[in-house]
Amino acid sequence: MEVAALVLGIIGLVCNAFGAETVAGPICSVLAIIFGVIGMKKNSDKKGMAKAGLILGIIGLVLGILIFIACAACIGVGVATAANTPAFMDFINSL
Repeated sequence: MEVAALVLGIIGLVCNAFGAETVAGPICSVLAIIFGVIGMKKNSDKKGMAKAGLILGIIGLVLGILIFIACAACIGVGVATAANTPAFMDFINSL
């Protein structure tokens, strides 16, 4: 579980940081958090890997949420700007 948490945390962080924000990033980040918590509860010598996976999963998930909010805000600003442009409104009315 500890190794899986670390690997999934790394994959989730990389996917979220470099724009592969489709499905893989958030799923890997959530799984890293789950496996990290399970790995921390076990009495093993790999608790450091579990803690690292947990931290990377949390960072990846927060990063993914922030990027999603930023993209939604940019799209909203673009739509609001286009809606206030007379040429765009003429185009919409001509349809």
